[in-house]
Amino acid sequence: MSVRPSPQQVEAAEGAVIPDVVAPDLRVLFCGINPGLWSGATGLHFARPGNRFWPVLHAAGFTPRRLQPEEQDELPSFGLGITNLVARASAKAAELSAEELRAGAAALADKVARLRPQWVAVVGITAYRTAFGHRRAAFGKQDRRIAGAGVWVLPNPSGLNAHWTEQTLAAEFGQLRQAATTGDCVAR
Repeated sequence: MSVRPSPQQVEAAEGAVIPDVVAPDLRVLFCGINPGLWSGATGLHFARPGNRFWPVLHAAGFTPRRLQPEEQDELPSFGLGITNLVARASAKAAELSAEELRAGAAALADKVARLRPQWVAVVGITAYRTAFGHRRAAFGKQDRRIAGAGVWVLPNPSGLNAHWTEQTLAAEFGQLRQAATTGDCVAR
């Protein structure tokens, strides 16, 4: 059962910050771009109906069943967590400045140094390229590390990212799950 905020609550969520779902020594710390207004209104990551994060997480084998956004606090028990490059909620990621994304990359590095996940998975290649200054980055395992963690770039699971289907997203997420399961954290 999903939480459905009113249109007024969604509108009022501009700038809201939702807490990270983290713990030390995770297998994978998923890093979104920033919360959308629906997530800001509910306080839940990837909460908007149509966002495919939760079904894809299950289809890729990260969770034994499809979790609902309201169950996000169960993620650390599976070795998973969620944070964002930019904490503030906005209607569109395009509203974020390059400076905000770069500052988010620096804050993410500090967080990763403190939490020590095996992998950091950034969901959103354009945001990754801007935040980390890697204009030619491609999806998949990156040739860099963040505070010792391997880096993986995944497609954004937003329903607005229509050229990625749930199946193709699951395949991309599944490659990361395989690497995280086998301990293949060596950058190529």
